[in-house]
Amino acid sequence: MTSLPSTFTSPVAEAPLRPRYGPVWRLALAICALLLILLALTLGASLALGVGLWGINIPFVWGFDLVNYAWWIGIANGASLFAAILVLRRHSLRTAVNRFAEAVALAAAVCAGLFPIVHLGRPWLFYWVFPYPATSEVWPQFRSTLTWDFWGILSHIVVIGLLWYVGLIPDFATLRDRARRPAAQRAYGLLALGWRNSVRHWSHHQAAYRLVAILVLPLLTMMQSIVALEFATTLVPAWHDTRLPLHFVATGLAQGLAMVLLVAMLLRWGLALERHIDDRDVDLLGRLVVASALASAFLSLEEIAAALLAEPSQWAATVNRITGPRRGAYMAAVVLGVLVPQLLWLRAARRSVIAATFVGASVSLGVWFDRFSIVVGGAERDYLPSLWRSYAPTLVESGLFIGTVGLFGALLLIFARFVPAVSLFESRHDEQEERT
Repeated sequence: MTSLPSTFTSPVAEAPLRPRYGPVWRLALAICALLLILLALTLGASLALGVGLWGINIPFVWGFDLVNYAWWIGIANGASLFAAILVLRRHSLRTAVNRFAEAVALAAAVCAGLFPIVHLGRPWLFYWVFPYPATSEVWPQFRSTLTWDFWGILSHIVVIGLLWYVGLIPDFATLRDRARRPAAQRAYGLLALGWRNSVRHWSHHQAAYRLVAILVLPLLTMMQSIVALEFATTLVPAWHDTRLPLHFVATGLAQGLAMVLLVAMLLRWGLALERHIDDRDVDLLGRLVVASALASAFLSLEEIAAALLAEPSQWAATVNRITGPRRGAYMAAVVLGVLVPQLLWLRAARRSVIAATFVGASVSLGVWFDRFSIVVGGAERDYLPSLWRSYAPTLVESGLFIGTVGLFGALLLIFARFVPAVSLFESRHDEQEERT
């Protein structure tokens, strides 16, 4: 049998086993449920009437859809890359943040996977991008970016889901042994896969956990690069740039770290986890967010320098992004993603729930404006003036995006309700090391 958690981890282990949660959790879930209704309505309208309800046109054949897809993928990649590095480095911060960082990555990947499917126009035929045995011998076009998206998102969800689940197996066994209701005992017992806390089990578990973490690193670099290569392989002046994969990976990491910081502060406040997510953990997360923001600032300057050395059409496209009709999005990306995080140089701001939450939300929003500036602002000026167009999202597109925010929040709330927010077995290990 799994040993019962100590008094240090008992509050965390008991939280998922409560028959009812507090009013704050129920209120947050109700808000997310309203946003999910909006998601269902906009999805239904898009499926029934087609994507003509969106504001897309030539050359904006994706519009909000590509912006939001790239944004959610950035959160998923940044959070999962951070969690995998902590596992491989065996850093002490993994005890506090790994569990919900993996949950953030998995929920964001699910949200990202919706957009390519809906954009197909006939989403019920999404399996056509999979090379299934077809008697008609009509195979997918492997040069299509939709095929890249399918394999990238599928691999991402599988690997991140494995990283999250493998790390949870010992904690599921703890919940199985502590559960008082038969239904909860059976559910957690099924998820625990017969875990008995033996040396053999621990040996296999740690080897599997590190193996999956190793798989995450090349997968995420590849996934984020694929999203960027979808732009770079086109002939659009502002997109046809080999620096985009680096830009997407670096800003995605900043976005993921900011979202982890945001969720950490909310969980710390909402579940009273100050002993598990302590001031030192929050301080280190804040420093990492500042460092990633400085990397984003360097890439912004490097973009201008690279455009100066590029061909005239690419320089004109860069100038249009900065000073043209979409200059507001570009400036918002710089202010929210680069300047606002500098508040975290102050220790008081790093340890403040309000300040850290504000910075985390600002960085995430700033990266969204960065993606909007690249996708929309970059496609406004092509080689031929006859192809110059403007774009404005419709209510359906906006509803889809807001609805996925509700889906993301609902998935995290369900996670916090039924799964320990921090790692129980890592917390017990750290406690034993402190005692010795």
